[in-house]
Amino acid sequence: MFIVLNDIILAVMKKYFYIIRLQFLGFRFHGWQRQLDVKTLQGHVEKTLRFVLGSGNSKVLGSGRTDARVSANDFPMELFTKEEITNFDQFLIDFNLNLPNDIKALSIIKTDEKFNIINNSKVKEYLYFFSFGTKNHPFAAPILTCFYQELDLELMQKGAALFTGNHWFKHYCTKPTDFGNYNREILVSEIVDNTIYSANFFPKKTYMYRIKSRGFLRNQVRLIMGTLFRLGQGEISLEFIKKSLVEHSIDRPLPFVAPASGLILYNVEFQEDSFYYTSSDKNTSN
Repeated sequence: MFIVLNDIILAVMKKYFYIIRLQFLGFRFHGWQRQLDVKTLQGHVEKTLRFVLGSGNSKVLGSGRTDARVSANDFPMELFTKEEITNFDQFLIDFNLNLPNDIKALSIIKTDEKFNIINNSKVKEYLYFFSFGTKNHPFAAPILTCFYQELDLELMQKGAALFTGNHWFKHYCTKPTDFGNYNREILVSEIVDNTIYSANFFPKKTYMYRIKSRGFLRNQVRLIMGTLFRLGQGEISLEFIKKSLVEHSIDRPLPFVAPASGLILYNVEFQEDSFYYTSSDKNTSN
């Protein structure tokens, strides 16, 4: 009797763990995290999962938060559920069929309770797409920010390079406190031609700011982009950027946060030694 009862308890308590990678256009959403009375990506994803899995015995945890209107080319999330997913291909078909058109599931793999999508070591790559000089076609607005002023692109490229390496980024964080850790290592920081996304309603020349790091502060990328925009306009100098990355060197917050709609979380790489699978089953579907 005890053995039977114990098996029943274990069956009820058992959870399954999966990592699903998403793409989404964030233009009509108030960010990833679920909130009351507004449309969020997490809210739509969880609602769809309840329908596809046939129960409410599941929850999701994103690899981070995205702001309102920020998009993602690669956004991993962890799914915790009491229902085992046995056919990954069919799950992706059903999941995508019921998701709105601006959210797409790319792949699913099985993991276990040892993996933590927030704390496990990872590198994030953000891209910020922009043009300047002439107002864009309205259709470009969801992923391409237009700066109407003429910009010194070469000077901005020099400014972007200054952020590479280990620096103090308190000025590049909204609502900082006196107790946070504001030291971050930026692995890549550069402005290059946009060779990734194109459309016949884009201007002839578009650009992207590319940045990679193991961790970002709140609005850090948009504050960096706003600072580079001011540099390109001639409002600040390269010396100002150097000073802004040194503790207690400037006494005022940075005034411009670049618009969210040009920002895309492009890629998230988990470090191999921090990634756990339940078995040799590394099933993926694309």
